[in-house]
Amino acid sequence: MLTVNYYNDFFEIGQQKINFSLYELSLPNDDPVYTLKKVMEDLDFSGLLANCSDKGRTGYNPIMMYAVITYANMRGIRSIDRIVDLCERDIAFIWLTQGRKPKRDAFYDFKSKKLTSGILDDLNYQFMRRLQKEGFVTLKELFIDGTKIEANANRYTFVWRGSINYHLAGLLDSIDKLYSSYNSFIKDNGFGEKYELGNAQMFVIDGIDRVRDIIEKNRKRKITKHKKLSNNRIIEIDNCSPLEILKLQKNLMTIADGEGIVFVNGKGKRKPKLQQLYEELEHCGQRLMGYKECFEIMGKDRNSYSKTDLEATFMRMKEDHMLNGQLKPAYNVQIAVENYFIVHSYVSNDRTDYNTLIPVLEKHKEAFGEVLEEVTADSGYCSEKNLLYLKENKIDSYIKLQDHEKRKTRAYSNDIGKYYNMKTMVFEDEQVYICHDGRELRHINTEKKRQNGYTQTYEVYGCSDCSGCEHKSKCLYKYNPDKDVDKNKVMKINEVWEELREKSHTNIQSEKGILKRQTRSIQTEGHFGDIKENEDFRRFNYRSSDKVYKEFMLFAIGRNINKYHRFLYAKLKKFEGKLQEKTA
Repeated sequence: MLTVNYYNDFFEIGQQKINFSLYELSLPNDDPVYTLKKVMEDLDFSGLLANCSDKGRTGYNPIMMYAVITYANMRGIRSIDRIVDLCERDIAFIWLTQGRKPKRDAFYDFKSKKLTSGILDDLNYQFMRRLQKEGFVTLKELFIDGTKIEANANRYTFVWRGSINYHLAGLLDSIDKLYSSYNSFIKDNGFGEKYELGNAQMFVIDGIDRVRDIIEKNRKRKITKHKKLSNNRIIEIDNCSPLEILKLQKNLMTIADGEGIVFVNGKGKRKPKLQQLYEELEHCGQRLMGYKECFEIMGKDRNSYSKTDLEATFMRMKEDHMLNGQLKPAYNVQIAVENYFIVHSYVSNDRTDYNTLIPVLEKHKEAFGEVLEEVTADSGYCSEKNLLYLKENKIDSYIKLQDHEKRKTRAYSNDIGKYYNMKTMVFEDEQVYICHDGRELRHINTEKKRQNGYTQTYEVYGCSDCSGCEHKSKCLYKYNPDKDVDKNKVMKINEVWEELREKSHTNIQSEKGILKRQTRSIQTEGHFGDIKENEDFRRFNYRSSDKVYKEFMLFAIGRNINKYHRFLYAKLKKFEGKLQEKTA
């Protein structure tokens, strides 16, 4: 661990002046670099210093290196080569480095080895606590939103789950034929009894029948020029261990040693049947191992990845210059904002926002305790799992529902087939729905469905007799008068989910909820608009989720200090005050 002298070496910096014969150059008194210095004086760098060694040749001061990188991000500079150049030419950088000129290798070593994600989060949270003491943030409310930023990966190095499933089905057909050839070879030559070898049994993979069915349907749809069906079914390839193929190869080598069969190679030499079987088994085993590795890289939560950045997922970006819906390797970047300050950042390779809310809130709880009271987000975060988490942690939800706009239409309120447009009554301690025709829909049973590690409970209600009802065509889903004459009304209701939805919808419809939705759209989307348009941050410079997170987190810390600087010099006022003036 480095000694405390590193604090004194950095913080005892005076004004840097360059004297010429005709004039004097110096930094302006309101330069943001002084705000950075003021912020860093109150930070505890023990975590960073503990990650640095004092053995060997003395390197650059880690606090100075952090200050230089942070100040560069405050000015929207992320390129290491550009930072190295500014350390030699820019007076603010020269002042921070005290005239030293660190090279690119020093910056790369510092960012990759010494400055970890945990240290960055700790430094940012220390700054947030300072803002809390000064009254800039309360840490009791968060406005959350996300965007997709392109990864530093080649665009045409994609691997798709559906494509692997297609080729895996063909490979299994080839292995099945190869096993038949192996069994015939053993039987015809009497090697089974001679060497006590059994027949090869073809292994079975769960879900491959469904994959084959979709492949066959897609072949027919191609002829009729219909859109292909998705073939992203998750297959447990572990059930077909390549060790079975390796076992057959060992059996063939036993036969070759016993019969004196020599493997040959080269032009003009004919390979024996046993060698042909051995090489075909080896080729199939290698392909099977390759597909297994692809599935392991993707996991169960993704259907694609890039070969040049294994943690990047192909996503549909808003910047579609070719207008052909092309997918690009990208990361889903989340920010949690309060009063313009980015409190949390989170980088995910999930294409949707459903699974990103809880990790962000867990970070908040771990950093600041159970102080959070309100969360505002758009409809992309609305799920039963998320809303139930907020309820269990006593956090008010201001999350817009997916059908928020649809609820405003006349068709929504006039749909007689939906439970929310039916009357209810309680009969013998049991809830009963009354349909448009006045018939009762009673509780039939309870169904449970497990999805993504979460169990949903559905209550099933049904009408015992819908015969003679003139509203069947509007009440029953996809009603066919020729086939569904005897069909009765049945509906499934997730009562927990519906209760959570109604509570969140009531919150966002209130005057406070409307104000919070306005604040969220201006602050979070304003950040992303500024980052992408003004700062031109549309593509990461690093690969892997950890390096990508550190790159964005440094950029976020730089933006936070810039916001703090603008507050101090009255260039920015608290957002809520502006809204109160407008609504007054």
